[in-house]
Amino acid sequence: KASDDTVIPPLHLVLIEEPEVHLHTQVQQVFIRQAHKILRNHVDLGGGQNFVTQMVVSTHSSHIAHECEFDSLRYFRRLPGSQQKIPTSCVVNLANVFGADPETKRFVTRYLRVTHCDLFFADAAVLIEGPAERILVPKFVSYHPEFEKLSESYITWLEIGGSHAHKLRGLIEKIGLTTLVITDIDSCDATGSSAPPVRGAGCTTRNATLRTWWPVINGLDALLNKAENEKVKAYADERFSVRVAYQSPMQVTFKGASSEAISYTLEDAIVMANLNLFETLPGTGLIAKFRAAINDSADLGALSGALVAALKGGGKAEFALDLLEIEDPLSLKPPAYIREGLLWLADQLEHKQVELGLAQSAGEVGTDATAMPVEISV
Repeated sequence: KASDDTVIPPLHLVLIEEPEVHLHTQVQQVFIRQAHKILRNHVDLGGGQNFVTQMVVSTHSSHIAHECEFDSLRYFRRLPGSQQKIPTSCVVNLANVFGADPETKRFVTRYLRVTHCDLFFADAAVLIEGPAERILVPKFVSYHPEFEKLSESYITWLEIGGSHAHKLRGLIEKIGLTTLVITDIDSCDATGSSAPPVRGAGCTTRNATLRTWWPVINGLDALLNKAENEKVKAYADERFSVRVAYQSPMQVTFKGASSEAISYTLEDAIVMANLNLFETLPGTGLIAKFRAAINDSADLGALSGALVAALKGGGKAEFALDLLEIEDPLSLKPPAYIREGLLWLADQLEHKQVELGLAQSAGEVGTDATAMPVEISV
């Protein structure tokens, strides 16, 4: 604490650049919570208004950003190059990102602090349904060459179900972050009860992301008929896009007959995409149940019912972990809806890198082509 005879300058403006360079993660969080209080720790300052102290911090640390209220955050967003191939930046005020919706703001704030995700600093975000997707989707990216671009990019993976993913909409739209939402179709029958997806039966979806964010559809038939390119919501003015990926119809050949299959969850979608593998794959739990269902079912309809019945016993996370032990990771193919979504994301990042790379080669940007800081002002 300064002594009483210390001369207080009329202007209290403190600029701090990337304090995380010198601080441990936990210390970063304590620092940003206490720094402004310390600056006001004088008998002539305190809560007085004669001398107003402002502290401005630039940071690439998610730990620091998540400790601050959205009202204090200013996000520096890099915009792709226009016809002149010159990217620019804009400053986004996050104070009003959630408008007058305090519940959503409270949920997102708590979620970001708990997960410590790098939403503010990533090249793209992938919102996934649950623990099985969190385990397996990055595995597909790591082992399959067609997703190599994703392995080279900075992607933040957020495990947040379809009933909550749409709550991040305001923040994602505000910062203009390219996002892929991998979610379940969550089909319901005509009475509103959860049920396997069936065409022409008046089924709907209870997935809030699909109903309220994109493609803003309630009817199951309309969702199943949606073309892949129509699952993309393009924000033309903001120059970024969001895409949803959910279980879609696929042609499957089983016991010599080919017909349409509509999966209910990630797990049965994986089985349908890898019938030859699961027919002989050794293992217990769900793997054993799926192996028996394939061998005992007379046709695809019976198999679909048997897979749904097997899933009622749970064990999805264990199933995902068991698949990590497959000797040849390339033998496990991702379901079509996940593959299409990941390929779209890879293409988006490729275009983004080209736009920024052209300008960088012309001397318009520095070596850090994508990462942008967050400024905290208190």
